[in-house]
Amino acid sequence: MPYHFALAPSGLKESLSARQAAEAMAEGIRKVTPDATLDLIPLVDGGEGTAEALALATGGRLERRTAAGPVGTPVSTHFAWLGAGALRGLTQAPTAVVEMAAVAGLGLVPADRRDPGLTTTYGVGELIRAALDAGARRILVGCGDSGTSDGGAGALQALGARLLDPYGRELPPGGHALARLDRIDPAGLDARLAGSELVVACNPFNVLCGPRGVARVFGPQKGATSAQVVSLARALERWAAVLARDVAGPGTPDLRTAPGTGASGGLGAGLAALGARLLPRFEILLDHLDLDARLARADLVLTAEGSLDHQTARGKIPAEVARRAKTFGKPVLALAGTLGEGAHETRAAGIDAYRSILPAPVGLAEALTHAPAYLTDATEHALRMVLLGTRLRPREGRAQPVADTVPA
Repeated sequence: MPYHFALAPSGLKESLSARQAAEAMAEGIRKVTPDATLDLIPLVDGGEGTAEALALATGGRLERRTAAGPVGTPVSTHFAWLGAGALRGLTQAPTAVVEMAAVAGLGLVPADRRDPGLTTTYGVGELIRAALDAGARRILVGCGDSGTSDGGAGALQALGARLLDPYGRELPPGGHALARLDRIDPAGLDARLAGSELVVACNPFNVLCGPRGVARVFGPQKGATSAQVVSLARALERWAAVLARDVAGPGTPDLRTAPGTGASGGLGAGLAALGARLLPRFEILLDHLDLDARLARADLVLTAEGSLDHQTARGKIPAEVARRAKTFGKPVLALAGTLGEGAHETRAAGIDAYRSILPAPVGLAEALTHAPAYLTDATEHALRMVLLGTRLRPREGRAQPVADTVPA
């Protein structure tokens, strides 16, 4: 019988969407087993491609807009409408999907301006307001791949809140300015928020403050120096305190440490103060794909992401795919653009084997440009090794090898 492979990658940031990654992996498999059955399951985690993926999955559509980007200049962006095949757990009220990465993502921050203390989520608030203008009564905000660390302050400003320093002056954009925050005037907040539902699909491992707060964990990835990380962490502590005092209502979770408050540079905390529900992203974004049943049918599950490291097991797609696949006893192979510190920890999450897609040390620009070919070739080579292994049988009386490495 032909093999049945489930291809369930996330996107590779700034190079391949999840769908493009799945298609590149499929091409590699066809070079080895042309008659194999391939189930392409491109997955999103709230980051890049989420709005489009959910529109396609539910028969919805994208609506184009222009809004302020993360460095304040206008960018072409969009939000999505869910269609008739709406996500499980959501009723049929008009539902818009705002993908924060499409308006405040890291890919929209020029390389020479990557200071997360200066970037803003203002455009996210503009898209929420545009969705309300268009008739949305529920707004699902996808968090991921952000280029910001302003705690959602910009989004609240776009929705009508005033962030004031001790002299009553409006704060400029960015997380660093929050260190001077004295009070928030919520009087101008869009009144329609009270009659609408905000749902945030986020990574519950991400929290706003503390030793694992977003400034310390993600600030360096977004371009912050060590000194800027310390300054930004203090500013977000101030933001959480004032936000809880001046905006948050009864029943609001702890804005410093509740699961998901650190999503997208703290956007989760800002929206939680407005009454948003912070929900684990995979409960919302994956279940409508019938993912478990599709993994159960596979002989081998392949997944992929941009970097496999110690963060992978903390709510990233490959770890979630592996966790689900393991409930059916399915082997899991992960491919990654780079292998970072702690990549071996993913084995405990259910990933049986992994490898980088890079054929040799290359520069970032080259890696991004050639990512489709690299992923195709890596899939082909990895699968050939897997199939070779299935043909090996220990001879009678010979001890089985204990090493899991392959000689060069």
